[in-house]
Amino acid sequence: MSYASTVEPLRAANLLSNKPLYEVVHFGEGGSCASSGDSIVERAQPLGAARSLDLLLVVAGGDPFAFEDPEVFGWLRQMARRVPLLGGVSGGPVVLARAGLMKGRRMTVHWEHAAELTSRYPELFIDRRLYVMDRDRITCGGGTSPLDMIHALIADHHGSVFARLVSDWFLHTDIRAATAPQRALPSAAIGSVSPHVAEAVKAMENHVADPLSLTHLAITTGISARQLNRIFQKSFGQSAMAYYRRLRLDVGRRLVTGSNMKIEDIAEATGFSTAAHFSNQYLQTFKTRPKLDRQGVAAT
Repeated sequence: MSYASTVEPLRAANLLSNKPLYEVVHFGEGGSCASSGDSIVERAQPLGAARSLDLLLVVAGGDPFAFEDPEVFGWLRQMARRVPLLGGVSGGPVVLARAGLMKGRRMTVHWEHAAELTSRYPELFIDRRLYVMDRDRITCGGGTSPLDMIHALIADHHGSVFARLVSDWFLHTDIRAATAPQRALPSAAIGSVSPHVAEAVKAMENHVADPLSLTHLAITTGISARQLNRIFQKSFGQSAMAYYRRLRLDVGRRLVTGSNMKIEDIAEATGFSTAAHFSNQYLQTFKTRPKLDRQGVAAT
């Protein structure tokens, strides 16, 4: 989805303009690239191919933290000095960060990688938004959000009217701003329309590793702590801080089962004071301990 949402608007722009506005070049090994959905992209250029580019994007799925290829990292560092705009989509920003190419730039990444990326590279400026353009870097959360990012690029190149034609071609009529959230708030699913809940959950998601106090959350939402708890109790059947703790534990469980991070590092990345505290809260919530859950073993 991330790959298709990136390249298809460019293809449509060429089709609707009746002239080649964009040329898409693929780089990979072996002459072809396979997507996570087993779609094959033929005629891939080898790394190091002499091509003049305006934009180079790394599109990555799966576990980008498991990707280890010094040749690719070195090639990306070389290209960063040659290409006017370098970027990543979905897990691609992780690859760029690991190549040392995101220092001093604001960035985003798919929400499932955000906590681990923050833990590994605390110096990075990571925003939880659809896409971020910062000088010579552009990063995108993936999924359908490249449709919005490429819309912005086409609008910048060829005007908003033409960009709207391209988006309409895909029935993509609701163009989202770069600052839009990557995930729908749970409150939407249960019919809550409280802006205070929305603002509080947004703040919680942005502060997983460094949890905010109830007082700070209340200040952020513009109401008292007592009012905030009352609204959360009505919406979710639990206090604001209980909801916050479960949100952090859910992030922790994704890292436990979907990464190779040490349990103590996951505890730190999700704002728990010690690995023991994290493990005890994990057991209370999921009825198994983190190490057992990683092994797929139920607690006894």
